Amino acid sequence: MSQMLALAILILVLFIGEAVSIRTKAWIPSIFVSGVLFLLGFWTFFPPEIVTLAGVPPAVAVMLIYLLITNMGTLLSLQELKSQWKTILIAISGILGIIAALFGIGTLLFDFETVVVAIPPLVGGLVSALIMSEGAAAAGLPTLAVFAIVIYVVQGFAGYPLTSIMLKREGKNLLKRYRNNELTAKQMPGEQQETIGKPVKEPRMFAKMPDKYNTDFFKFFRLAFVGYLAYLTSVLIAPVVEISPFVLCLLFGVIARSIGFLERHPLQKANGFGFAIMGLLLFIFDGLKNATPSMMVEIMYPLIGCIVIGVAGMYIFSLIVGKLLKVSKEMAFAVSLTALYGFPADYIITVEVINSLTKDEEEREVLTSHMLPPMLVAGFITVTIVSVILAGIFVGFL
Repeated sequence: MSQMLALAILILVLFIGEAVSIRTKAWIPSIFVSGVLFLLGFWTFFPPEIVTLAGVPPAVAVMLIYLLITNMGTLLSLQELKSQWKTILIAISGILGIIAALFGIGTLLFDFETVVVAIPPLVGGLVSALIMSEGAAAAGLPTLAVFAIVIYVVQGFAGYPLTSIMLKREGKNLLKRYRNNELTAKQMPGEQQETIGKPVKEPRMFAKMPDKYNTDFFKFFRLAFVGYLAYLTSVLIAPVVEISPFVLCLLFGVIARSIGFLERHPLQKANGFGFAIMGLLLFIFDGLKNATPSMMVEIMYPLIGCIVIGVAGMYIFSLIVGKLLKVSKEMAFAVSLTALYGFPADYIITVEVINSLTKDEEEREVLTSHMLPPMLVAGFITVTIVSVILAGIFVGFL
């Protein structure tokens, strides 16, 4: 198989996943569809090395992880998140619920390594799944290396419909209050406007640089340099404490943006975000090449068990904390569920639910102002920050 044929086939698989997700209004997640197609491909005509053949070897994937996590750090501003402190506490409580349930109940049903590998992908996205998959493979646990990828692929299938149901209930309650003149629209916080595409200022360090010199390569260079500093720091502190360079990339991304060395979302501004996600997705699915039908049967029980137990723990913890903070149980659970998919699914689902509840523009504005900000912030906190930190810690247990 030629390189370009391999690449074309793999990108077609990703597109089919997206198309099905769009057609079903995200009830069937694209990751799930693409994962199934990759499995069928590896079981039939895909050569085992098809992803490397297409041009995404492990070294390229690691490079993309460094760039993507550093880029994630630039999305965080502590000042911007202050207005959503309740959301952050509920989102974190949901993750604690997953951890408590799986360590408390899951370890009675499954072995310790299975639970350790399951938690970070269950509360996160691409990066945490890849960290745990690579860690399991390095620890000589090939079945769990596949398990980390599969649980990431399947978890959204549980999260999407549950979130939609919760948001529809919350939206109906909000509409009822609004129509009874008990509710008004909130002003959207700055960080939400920024998230959905409003332009932001260039970093202070380079504010005087002519735009013609602030090229894509200059943005890539700064991202790579910050990633290198994170890697170097990880190496230097290794004799004292072992911290994943990926976790440090996140921290260094936050610092780099706060001091003005990086702007917000530089990878997108350098026109590299889509390509980076494509490459990382292909490498993630490459982990399925070792998933034989018998192995899939073997991991099906812990897969379903971990998701059910984890989501139950999430619901209980978010319900308790939501009640203490006087947040409805529907909104609290929906906020916690963002851990199963993150951005942009949290934005897409929320908007689709709002549009399905009312055709009145004023009512849509009210619902958007009350429902969209907490969903976006929660998705960012769970998937972008907490899951990467957990993966960096948990991989050391293998």
